[in-house]
This record gives sequence, C-alpha cells and structure tokens, in this order.
Amino acid sequence: MMPQLAAPASAVRFHEELFAYWSSCREAGRLPARAHLDPCQFKRHLPTVSLIDVRDEPRDYRLRLAGTGLYGVYGREITGKRLQDVYNDEAAAYWRCELDKVVEEARPSVGIHSMAWRGAAHMSIFWIRLPLATDGERVDMILGYDAPIGLGAAELFSGIRAA
Repeated sequence: MMPQLAAPASAVRFHEELFAYWSSCREAGRLPARAHLDPCQFKRHLPTVSLIDVRDEPRDYRLRLAGTGLYGVYGREITGKRLQDVYNDEAAAYWRCELDKVVEEARPSVGIHSMAWRGAAHMSIFWIRLPLATDGERVDMILGYDAPIGLGAAELFSGIRAA
C-alpha cells in the first residue's frame, strides 16, 4: 500500500497504475525482473519513466533510461548519467539515500522532492521507485516514475505524448 502524499489526483492515479502493474509482474512474492515488464502495458507513462541500474562495490546508480518528458524536468538529457552527474551534492545525497532504501529493503518507495536544487523552488516531483531483480531477490535495477507538480509543471512537456 502506498502512503498518502499531497499531489494532484492524476499524479496519484498514475503512481497507483504503475504500482499495480509492477505488482502484477511479481511471481510467488518474488520481485519482477526488467524482462517481466512490457512497456506497452504502461505506454502513456513512458515519457517520465526511468530505469536505474544498481551497481555494487561501491554501490552507485546510473540512469540506464530516462523518458523524453524527463528532459524538460531536468533541463537536459540524463540517460546514461550517474546521480552526481545529474544533481548537486545535496540532491544527489537525497536520491542516494532513497535508492539505497529501495535496494536494501527490496520494497517500493514514494515521495515528493523539491526542484529547488535546479532553481525551480516553485516545482516538485512526485516520484515512485519500484525494485526490479533479475534473480527475483537482489535488486539490480529500479523502475522510476516522476510526475512534475507545482506551478509551471505543465509547461515542462513538449506536448508529444505516447499513444
């Protein structure tokens, strides 16, 4: 069950839809793997979906894929980048802590993060991170979805939407 956070109803609904799809991909209580996901099943969410690789020893995170809608949120292409390449030190520490929890607890996490680090204090992202595991147990990838909220959020997208 996802906690209740202050976010627009559409953002909450999108999170619930993605969470429900992720849950449906679980088998016998095991975490789904990336191979279990069919992007066609959540294609309207793809513009702000991300896949984050989990690297061990030392633990690090790299954005394997970032939907086209995230370009507007982050102001640049973030695919292939590590946390420290995308965020300032404070925001990178925030995300490292949140992603560490997803990996260590092997459970989804949800929250709201201010875009003040990017000079957009009037905006936030309502995010969800869902663990994926090739072996069903050890998290090696994270499925993310970011919904921009706040003043100006609607202008972040190009108007191009997945069909």
